[in-house]
Amino acid sequence: MTMKVRAENGFSMIEVLVTLVLISVGVLGMVALQTRTIQYTQDSAQRNVAIILANDLAEMMRAMPTGLPNSSGFYKAAGANFPDKPNDCTPLPSNAAAQLACWADKVQQMLPVAADTANGDSLLKSDFHICRTNTANTCTGTGTTVEIQIAWRAKAGECINSNGTASNICHYRLRTQI
Repeated sequence: MTMKVRAENGFSMIEVLVTLVLISVGVLGMVALQTRTIQYTQDSAQRNVAIILANDLAEMMRAMPTGLPNSSGFYKAAGANFPDKPNDCTPLPSNAAAQLACWADKVQQMLPVAADTANGDSLLKSDFHICRTNTANTCTGTGTTVEIQIAWRAKAGECINSNGTASNICHYRLRTQI
């Protein structure tokens, strides 16, 4: 009597489980990648908004050069409050301080600058400045260059400060000749 050995076709349970593990690892990697992509997209969108807002303010200053470069209702020191917003910003008011107040209101609507619950200080007061300077990141009040600094809140560690440390406050500075 002769026995025939049958060839078995198909996959074993071990092969199927190994394949499932490999696919699961790949899917988890794609989910992590998608999460980071969303965070980077949000950061990019906020930076674009900051760029647009800074350019808008620079163009408002160019359109109303009264008092520039020495003094202007557009200048604001870090730690100082913005002027009070007028009742209506449409059309844009005719004086610089009111235009600056309307611009600050627009910033509040477009960027996360609200007060921090820990210290109650709004970034509009503490981290924004519009000043004359010839030296970057300082407000000397002299020179022909205008520096506009805008700040907004992000998730912890997403912004890198000028000293290289991670922070939850991002800054954008525009230096321009008016």
